[in-house]
Amino acid sequence: MELNADFSQSVRVLNADNPWRASPSAGVERKMLDRIGDEVARATTIVRFAPDSAFAPHTHDGGEEYIVLEGVFQDEAGDFPVGTYVRNPPTSRHTPRSKPGATIFVKLWQFDPEDRQHVRIDMNTVDTTSDPARSGVATATLFTDAQEHVALEVWQPDITQTLDTSGGAEVLILEGSVSDDEATLGPRDWLRISPGSTLALTSGSDGVRLWVKRGHLHQMIDA
Repeated sequence: MELNADFSQSVRVLNADNPWRASPSAGVERKMLDRIGDEVARATTIVRFAPDSAFAPHTHDGGEEYIVLEGVFQDEAGDFPVGTYVRNPPTSRHTPRSKPGATIFVKLWQFDPEDRQHVRIDMNTVDTTSDPARSGVATATLFTDAQEHVALEVWQPDITQTLDTSGGAEVLILEGSVSDDEATLGPRDWLRISPGSTLALTSGSDGVRLWVKRGHLHQMIDA
């Protein structure tokens, strides 16, 4: 399966327009954002676990990165409530489940094969610092390496800023709203901006919290 697999093209997916699809595990549904492959795939997805649902134990040969958007996500490492950012590197293994139910944004098979760093950050309490280059924007680095930079960004209300997309970027709206020339985007809406494109965004009247990954897409185009 290929979905939004041309990384030289910018993409926007509105959550309201993206249907839930059943997964092979009972009680687990998905909204696919991009995908190359079938059940083992390079994929970006929103996944919803019904209460008391689970996936079978498995190893993430290509790594797993996720944000808990709703409920409590669980595995052998513990309970992860809303706002938790996690990176499980290649070779990590777990049994994902949720007793109360959960919704997560997850990226699979997108790690450096040599990465072995586990990351767990509560984005509700992480310290942010003002961005000296962008007035009204505060950021917290969640992860950075030679191929990508991942951050939480908190924008004050009614400001307009241009994102650095020289190496491509992805944006997931976590809270609040943001608009561009085409639409107003809210929670769980997703943008993928191709390398070299420019994107100016304006935050809404309540501001916005964004998950932003930069610098990684040119590798997919060059591959």
